[in-house]
Amino acid sequence: MSSVWTGAQAFLARRRVTLGFVTALAAILLARPTWTSWSVGLMVACAGEAIRIWAAGHIEKDREVTTSGPYRWMRHPLYVGSSVMALGVVIAVRSPLVAVLALLYMVTTIAAAVNTEEDRLRRAFGETYDRYARAQGPRTARAFSVARVLRNREYRAASGVAGGFLILALRVAFNL
Repeated sequence: MSSVWTGAQAFLARRRVTLGFVTALAAILLARPTWTSWSVGLMVACAGEAIRIWAAGHIEKDREVTTSGPYRWMRHPLYVGSSVMALGVVIAVRSPLVAVLALLYMVTTIAAAVNTEEDRLRRAFGETYDRYARAQGPRTARAFSVARVLRNREYRAASGVAGGFLILALRVAFNL
C-alpha cells in the first residue's frame, strides 16, 4: 500500500467524527422530512444504535480481541451499527444529495477506520487477531455489561442520534 494512501486513510480515520458532524449538518440543512420518513428513519437508526450498544457492552477496547456478543458473528459491529444509523438518517431526511454525501462519508471514513484499526490490532495482538479475522479463533461467552457501554462512551452516539432526530422532528412539526 502506498504511503500516500496510508496517510490518507489515517487522516480519514482520525477525522471521521468531525467529518460525521459536517455530514450531519448537511443532512439537517438539506432535509425534506415527513412524519412518515422521520418515523421509518428513526426506527432504522434505532436498530443501528441497538447494534452499537450491543457491541459496546462486549468490547474491551485495546485490551483484548473481543469474541463475544456481536463480535462472534462480525468483525466490526460498531461500524455496522453506524452504517445502519446512517441509513436511518438518509431515510428520514429524504434527500438524494444527502444519500450521496452519506454514502461517500461512510465508504471513505469507515473503510479507512477499519483498515487502520485492523493494522493496529494485528500489531497489538498478532496471531490472536489473525485467527479471529479468519473466524478461526475461540469464541467466548461474556455477559453484556451496561457499565462497559458507559465506559465505551456509547451515550455520545445515542445522544447524537436523539438530538438529530429531535431537530428533524422540529423541522417537520414547524415546516422549517
